[in-house]
Order: sequence, then C-alpha cells, then structure tokens
Amino acid sequence: MEHTPPRRSDHDEKEAVSTATASATPTDDGTFINASGHREQLDRNFGIVSIICYAITAGNCWVSLGGTITIAIYNGGPPGVIYEFIAVSIFYWLIGASIAELASSMPTAAGAVYHWATITGGKYGRMAGFFAGWWNFLGWLLALASVCQIVGAQTVSMYAAFHPEFVAQQWHVFVSFLAITWISYATVLLANRLLPMCESLGGFFTITGVFISIVVCAAMPTANGKPHASNSFVWKDWVNSTGYSSNGFVFLLGMLNGAFAVGTPDITTHLAEEIPNPSVNIPKAILAQFVIGFFTTFFYIITIFYGITDLDTVLEESTRYFPLAAIYRQATGSAGGTLGLLILSFLPLFIACIGLYLTASRTFWTLARDNATPFSEFFSQVSPRYRNPANAILLCAVFSTLLGCIYVGSKTAFSAFVGSFVVLTTLSYLTAILPHLLHKRAAITPGWFWMRGATGFIVNGISVAYIIVFIVIFCFPFSLPTNPALMNYNALITGGLTIFVAAFWVYRRKEYVGPRQVTLADNEMLAKDAI
Repeated sequence: MEHTPPRRSDHDEKEAVSTATASATPTDDGTFINASGHREQLDRNFGIVSIICYAITAGNCWVSLGGTITIAIYNGGPPGVIYEFIAVSIFYWLIGASIAELASSMPTAAGAVYHWATITGGKYGRMAGFFAGWWNFLGWLLALASVCQIVGAQTVSMYAAFHPEFVAQQWHVFVSFLAITWISYATVLLANRLLPMCESLGGFFTITGVFISIVVCAAMPTANGKPHASNSFVWKDWVNSTGYSSNGFVFLLGMLNGAFAVGTPDITTHLAEEIPNPSVNIPKAILAQFVIGFFTTFFYIITIFYGITDLDTVLEESTRYFPLAAIYRQATGSAGGTLGLLILSFLPLFIACIGLYLTASRTFWTLARDNATPFSEFFSQVSPRYRNPANAILLCAVFSTLLGCIYVGSKTAFSAFVGSFVVLTTLSYLTAILPHLLHKRAAITPGWFWMRGATGFIVNGISVAYIIVFIVIFCFPFSLPTNPALMNYNALITGGLTIFVAAFWVYRRKEYVGPRQVTLADNEMLAKDAI
C-alpha cells in the first residue's frame, strides 16, 4: 500500500470544504481530502483482486438464490426460476451500469446512491440524499440479518444431515445466528488489515464451491443409478402455485426472488475510500460481480434442478431446514455428500456476512459524519486503534441481534423485515439515478466509466422505469388467497421505516450537513489514490 492516511481523531472531518476549486490546497493541518470532501480516515487496504472477490462473495448470487429456491419455485416451477432470473439480471445489469457511472464520477464510502442523490437532486438534493442514504443503510442492515439467518439455518441442516431423528426448532437457528453475527462482528472490528485477504479467500470459496457443486450434482445421480429430472421438468413444465390467474403477472412477481440474489450493484461502492483509484476499480468490480454472478448462478440452478427427483419432498423439508439440504440429499443420495455440498455453500456465505458488515457499517458511518444520524459525533468516529468505524460496526451487530430475536418469536415477522431489503435498496437507487436523468446527465463530471451519447439516457431510463414498476409489483401478496403468515409486508415495512426517516429528517434537517461535491480536477487537494 503506497499511501497511509495520517492518524486523526473524533469529528475533525466535519471541517472539510464544500466545493473545491482548481487552485485548492491541502487543509490547514496538512492533510488531504477524499472524493466526498472529508479528510482521509480509512486505510486503502483493498486492491482490485480483493475488491472483486468482496463483490462476488458479499453479493453471492448462487448461494442466495439457492437458499430461497423453494420459495421461488412457486412462481412457475423450475422454468419460472430460470427465466425469471435471466430477466431480472438484465434489468440489474442496467442498474449496475448506472450505479457504476455515478461511482466512477465521485467515489466515496457513502456510495454513489447517497452522495449523488444529493448532488444531482438540485434544490431538493439534501432531502433526497438523506432519504436515499437511510433507505440504503436500512436495506443493507436487513440484508445482513437475512444472510446471518441463512447461515444459521445451514449449520442446523448440516447437523440434521447425520441425525435423521433431529427436529429443528427456531431457537436452534437463533443460537447459530448469534454465533455467526458476533463472530463476523469481531472479525470486521479486530482484523481490519486482514479483511482483503479474507474477502479474497471468500472469492476462492465462491468460485470453487459452485464448480464442485455443479460437478457433483451433475454426476452423482448417474453414479447412484438414479435418473436425472426430465428436460421438460427443468425447462418447460410451468407450475403456477400462487393462486393468481395470470401467468404473466406470476412471472413478474417471481422476479423478486432473482432480485434478492442479484440486487446488490452498489455493494463495492461503499469501500471506495478503502481502495486505490476507486474511479477505475469500482466499475471493474461491479462488472466482475455481475458477469461472474450471472454465469455461476445460471449453471448452478440448472444443475440442481436436474438433481431433483421428488419436488414435493423438497418443498416439505424446506419448511424445517435450509432448502438446499433436501435438494442435495436427493442429488447425492447420501448424508456425507449432502454435508460436503452444504459446507461448500456455508464457507463463502459466512465470509459474505463479514462483507455485509463492511457495507452496512460504512454506510451508517458516512451518514453519521454528515450529521444524518442520532448521536452523530459518536458514530462518526474512526477508532485510532482499529482504524475503522468501530461504533458503527457495533451498532450493526446490535440491530442484527435484535432482528434475530424477532425470528425466535415469529418467522413471519422476521421475513417481513428482511424481505424489504430489495425494495429499500432499489428505492435508494431510484433516488440517485432519476435526478441524474432529469438533469440530462449534466450535473456531474464524467469519471473513468461513462456511458456516452444516447446509451446513457437509454440505460438510465430503462433502469428508472423498471424500478418504478417493480417496486409496486414487489409489494403484492405472494399468493392468493392470502393470510397473515403468507402476506407480503414489503409496503408496510418500507412505509413504516420511511415514516421514521421522514420524522428524523424534520428533526435534524437544520443541522444536517450533507455530502460535499469535489471535482475530479482538484488533484492538489485530493489525497493520493482518492480518485
């Protein structure tokens, strides 16, 4: 690492300049600022390889979709899962390109969402950025709790593979949930300099895990003398188990399951202040995340569908264990094979929990340093000992634990909260991309990645249209007739959290600082590798 930011303490970064000029000089104490206008506080420990591994691990597509695959099957059966995943991936490629463009223009730990919703929002920019930042943080906090629960369910399933008499209870998953949550917290807090190596290891587990899983699930049925599922079952047999009469609407509603797996285009933008040359490296990481994520997931779900011999059993057992456990048991025909494949998905997903701590804590920290949170001075501090926002990391661990307590009392209530992840983060993307489009893409300075001419307008326009339409669709009931246990609570949770954010905006708006704009030409003032 060529550049190490000077050590500083507490809340000094609030004195950073608002808009730099071509003749700008370093701040009075001799330190330099980053692209957000704040003094450098975090070490740039990540490199291009580790940031790409972080992207494909924390945004682990094949395990995420596999962990919810029995829910997705109701929206069209295996063909529905495959084609819905392809469709939603295309739209998120466009959203990812829009986010990459903003992040390349001005890379900050706030992410392109929070920063550029403020800059491109005109006279409403401060309020737009405030809401975008909070929606984004709340979405990532719920994603953290969701993945910790999935990993907890995996550990229980691994134990159950060798104990057929074992009956899983919610508290079993909760105990594992607590262990995963606090081990991940301790890792992020205490091993800051080792995190790039950890994420690189996660990338290795992600790629090798999916490759081995595909080979085993493809070969084992034949080795055990069992037939694979038919081509018709995988590609043609549409199964509408939702109660909706329109198969077209079922297809659109089923895209929510794919969105849960691929809907993380901003995840690397929150580490922009921890990687050299983020204007170049962040768009590269987003591209790698989507390319690797799509192809690994596409071939993975096809393979595991061919390994299913009894779909009804899979659906029945998924209510008690991790959904993939039943599929792996049918594909391999043995407890040992099931355990081995579960470990291959457990390892990258556990490291994904660490990555989600990074994303959520950095997002909250950037809000705090702009005075957008309660106790901002406390949560905006960077620990001089651990070289990270330790207080923000702790807050994420505490709230994740509280969400886990909800899981013990009611799986329905827990699912209602974590299921809102896609809607909340997608709303934050809309708040950044729409003003950019309305200002004719002229409100920001182009970065290393920039979609020229009509391409940018088309990509941004389709992204905005998709988000507006699908935010509404993703709030419809999952099935008909509905009941409290099966109801879709996305609208309720998103609306309730938005009311909280609005109330806090009214309370804090006069003291809220908001992100600053620093132009790419201000090299004299920017820290080394800040762009």
